[in-house]
Amino acid sequence: MCAAIGVATFSDHARGESRSAEPCARPAVGSVVPEPPELESRNGVLKVQLTYRNFVDAAGFVRYCYIDAEGQEAPVLRLRAGDQLNLDLKNELKAVLPARPGIGMRAAHMHVTSNPCASGEMDALSTNLHFHGLTVPPACHEDDVLKTFIPPDAKPFEYRFQIPADEAPGMYWYHPHVHGFTSLQVLGGASGAIIVEGLERANTLLAGLPERTFIIRDEDLLHPDAPPVNSGNVPPPIVLHDAEGDVLNTGTGGGKPAKDLSINFIPVPYPEYKPAVIRIKPLERQLWRVLNASAITYLNLQIIANGSPQSLGVVALDGIPINENGMAGNRILWESHILLPPAGRVEFIMKGPRAGAQAKLITRSFDTGPAGENDPTRPLAAILADAGAPEPRRELAAAPAPLPRPQIAWLGNVKPAVQRKLYFSEKPQDPANPASPTIFYITVDGQTPAPFDPAAPNPNITVRSGDVEDWIIENRTREVHAFHIHQTHFMLLQWNGIPLDEPFLRDTINVAYWDGKSRYYPSVKVRIDFRDPNIVGTFLYHCHLLEHEDGGMMGTIRVLPPNPPPSAATAGHSY
Repeated sequence: MCAAIGVATFSDHARGESRSAEPCARPAVGSVVPEPPELESRNGVLKVQLTYRNFVDAAGFVRYCYIDAEGQEAPVLRLRAGDQLNLDLKNELKAVLPARPGIGMRAAHMHVTSNPCASGEMDALSTNLHFHGLTVPPACHEDDVLKTFIPPDAKPFEYRFQIPADEAPGMYWYHPHVHGFTSLQVLGGASGAIIVEGLERANTLLAGLPERTFIIRDEDLLHPDAPPVNSGNVPPPIVLHDAEGDVLNTGTGGGKPAKDLSINFIPVPYPEYKPAVIRIKPLERQLWRVLNASAITYLNLQIIANGSPQSLGVVALDGIPINENGMAGNRILWESHILLPPAGRVEFIMKGPRAGAQAKLITRSFDTGPAGENDPTRPLAAILADAGAPEPRRELAAAPAPLPRPQIAWLGNVKPAVQRKLYFSEKPQDPANPASPTIFYITVDGQTPAPFDPAAPNPNITVRSGDVEDWIIENRTREVHAFHIHQTHFMLLQWNGIPLDEPFLRDTINVAYWDGKSRYYPSVKVRIDFRDPNIVGTFLYHCHLLEHEDGGMMGTIRVLPPNPPPSAATAGHSY
């Protein structure tokens, strides 16, 4: 826990003892959900040493993991706004071959130069880190994933940056972002949570609540040849696969999923779905922080007690309190279920069941479209009301000082400088063979569709720091996509052209699939904030279904410095 903050060099323990055991170990099916290990800042600084490893597990899959100096896997990084993060990342990836094939990968096998900050090239053994959701600069040693690639067995690479003083309190996360290889590694477990402390300062109704962190990941099916369980309502559907090998959407809410799921690394494999166990004191209120760290799986979370959905009090989305930049006070949205696209995060109040109640955390089925992956209804964890359950290791401050009022205008009240349209599209690599791998595109309207090219010299979009823009994002495909932009957040204004009153900020949003016949394509309209001076530079926007990202559905945006104020010699005068 706190004592695990790394202050020395990579220890013999991290290099040696942890290798004697399975380096990316997984708990047994049906285990009690553990609290993930944590590293906490002290005196305004968090020092972390992570070693990035892979290995082939007993089932024949390649696992990827971040191991800290004490041998703990995927520690949660806990900091406060204004803190310094000093993270040394040692790449120890090896060329390993899975005994069972995983998903397909597309990327040029490029040579990595000796300068991790300037290569612009990548291969299957290079790595980097993306600090998803944080508004830190897209620069080397901070949050650049366009040119920063760390080769294996190089000296530890230093990430050094300050959490902005005005960073919103909430849940963020870290994962690798090497084009062409991100999906494979995230499926293998390469992810961890980041908590910026102080959510109770944004919503004082949370004061004193115990808190828990849950990271839900997906992975290739452990039992891909097992038949679906027949519920008795409908026969198990015929299982179809797309060109990437994923099970296609059945449209029934059941059947074989495209991927298995885990919760805090406890697997819940198809077809039995034996759930993990979450112990909680009867009727205790807790704050749950949930990250969908899946590569391609949508979550539709719900807590069921004695057959009835329970109310969940949402207080933050994608790391941002839902209080309109501090103007809405202690806002709580009470929902019966919560849709989380891949990369989405939610923080909500829940109440433990009564003693003896049958309760569970499930993900409901989600319609990804006829060309999308199958995400059926399935349990994640049984929630056991137990008077002897240990208290969570963390609780929010009991008497928090409210956050200061932001000095910047609320995004929803700012007039956009420009409106743009982008659209998702895709096609088979070989038009004569519909079963060939798919090429994915995200295109600015008026430009020629082209898959992402990491060597392209010019960005797809250029904006000016200080501006706010409205983007309409259309989906011209038969499967859903999840739009994500690095370094900043946005506000959802319209869904399929219909204005919405949802004054919440996000960094990932689902875009519904096209039915193949309607005159208009499904779309979202979002207002994107480029006012933060920290984000000047070049960074990415893409679909966060990582197979789509790896397959080309990604573009670059360059934020230029603000225009200089007019000089005294050229400025107009008023009398």
